[in-house]
Amino acid sequence: MTTIRLLTATLALLLFSSAASAQTEYIVCSGGPALREWEDLRRPIQQHDRWWGNFIRTARVRLQELRRTQPQGTILTWLVYRDAYARRASEDGEPLLSHIESVRDTYKVNLVWFRSGQEVIDYLNQGGAHAPRSRHKVAGFEFFGHSNKHCFLFDYSSEIYAASTAWLHENDLRDIRRGVFARGAFCKSWGCHTGESMSRSWRQATGVRMVGAIGKTDYSHMHQRNWQVALSPGSRWVK
Repeated sequence: MTTIRLLTATLALLLFSSAASAQTEYIVCSGGPALREWEDLRRPIQQHDRWWGNFIRTARVRLQELRRTQPQGTILTWLVYRDAYARRASEDGEPLLSHIESVRDTYKVNLVWFRSGQEVIDYLNQGGAHAPRSRHKVAGFEFFGHSNKHCFLFDYSSEIYAASTAWLHENDLRDIRRGVFARGAFCKSWGCHTGESMSRSWRQATGVRMVGAIGKTDYSHMHQRNWQVALSPGSRWVK
């Protein structure tokens, strides 16, 4: 009986140690804002990103929520498309990169600058030095930024008027390794039109559902609703 109790206690300790070390990582991704130089060529009703921080403040608020609601030990990582904020900083005459880094420091999140859709895929597959994917599965992924039904558009109207040179296309999702997401992982795109095609491709590629909008999302007047992204009239969320 003593031997059985010892084996049982050892097994329980091993299971506890395994669970304690099996941390997860929750990833929030921010695309970049348009340049006013380009957007001022549009009619006012068609303009985007008069304020530079649409995809930063909303991500910050979400990271604050996740800090309160995710299990203890969850690593919070913030992927940010750097080039668009560097361009907008020059245009606005403001240290926007430093502003973003101050969010990192205040809320103790892991900030990862990226420059391409491939780097986002690489991060999902491999993780980072602080959270290698072999030991930290992804508990969630959320995107704040411009998008259409087929792509996340990281620099829409930032380098080229009304176009994007950095994106993550639904056809590229097949490069995400199966098994990087934890069981029950939550994924959502807060961009426009993702639910019309890309959500389906995401599930086919990863096995995980992604909530996305059919129609447009609305980043205007967010200060009046606690910095929450809304749906435009006639739009709806789907998985």
